[in-house]
Amino acid sequence: MAQAGKRDYYEVLGVDRNATDDEIKKAFRKLARQYHPDLQSDPAQKKSLEEKFKEAGEAYEVLSDADRRKKYDMFGHAAAGQGFGGAEGFDFGRGFGDVFGDIFEDFFGGGRGGRRAEQGNDLQYNLEISFEEAINGKEAKLKIPRWEICESCHGTGAKSEKAVQPCSTCRGAGQIRLQQGFFTINRPCGQCQGSGQVISDPCKSCHGQKRVHKERMLSVTIPAGVETGMRLRLANEGEHGMNGGHPGDLYVALNVRPHPHFHRKGQEILYDLHLNFVTATLGGRVEVPTLKGPSMVKIPEGTQHDQILRLKGLGAPGLKSKVPGDQLVRIKIDIPTKLTPKQRELLNAFAQESGISMDSQGEGLFDKVKNLFD
Repeated sequence: MAQAGKRDYYEVLGVDRNATDDEIKKAFRKLARQYHPDLQSDPAQKKSLEEKFKEAGEAYEVLSDADRRKKYDMFGHAAAGQGFGGAEGFDFGRGFGDVFGDIFEDFFGGGRGGRRAEQGNDLQYNLEISFEEAINGKEAKLKIPRWEICESCHGTGAKSEKAVQPCSTCRGAGQIRLQQGFFTINRPCGQCQGSGQVISDPCKSCHGQKRVHKERMLSVTIPAGVETGMRLRLANEGEHGMNGGHPGDLYVALNVRPHPHFHRKGQEILYDLHLNFVTATLGGRVEVPTLKGPSMVKIPEGTQHDQILRLKGLGAPGLKSKVPGDQLVRIKIDIPTKLTPKQRELLNAFAQESGISMDSQGEGLFDKVKNLFD
């Protein structure tokens, strides 16, 4: 039976009547964050949030307790007279510790026992390598500037152990008690920044900062087959954390310089071979540069412009597979811009033998061949 003006507790939390304890707890956490009065500075809005927050808290206090929930299911709000409290007397302190602890940390950023360990920042180093180094791999020496724990004070920030004293404001607790709305919470002490300690005589090396800025030399293995845009991760080589926190990671971002002759697409390497039209027509053997040294390539008779010849296994290795790709040789036929009289005579004879007629403007075979590739 519902009392006039009082909503059903299950309705307040937005859960079914057969909801589990975990579902009830999650529902209250969601509402507690939504209706927390300190999220609103306007007095009128703050009052409205306080009422909704209080209503959700009352519903949670009852439904999170097995005995009270059983009585509520049987008698509704009338069960308030049977001793489990109501809107005027529910206790935020009982059964709310875990829920409010999580919520308070979300809102106010404080720990419940001194300062939290802070993980060190990740770092990125931009490394430029040559085309050949990307294909073959290399060992690179890097100089990394980063924040490290001070070796003089071992991260305490103090000259000696005696220079570290309990904070007089929070009496070493790292927290101070504040009234927030209609309940009391703990927040990190502003005097000691939540550490519970103050330093009377700072460390001379780090000046009380607990860390110092240093440059560290690292040897990094660049695997064969890397490409521009790839990043290598070196775990725990970033900046050192504070208050015992883990160090961050170092990321080495790679940029591969272009090669004047080779172009890469995945594991294939492309090379443009400029070939005279006689060799392209008659065929032959030509020396072609590769990343593993010169290689002789057979030019088939009648090779065409932009035709692709494939050199197996002379491409780039894969990062996961060590089987290399191929080198592609793209034919670019060069047409001479000047002919000697003898060359012109021979080409004209070739034209006559081949049945190639000359046009009325006197355009010769050389001009026809040249135009063909323009």
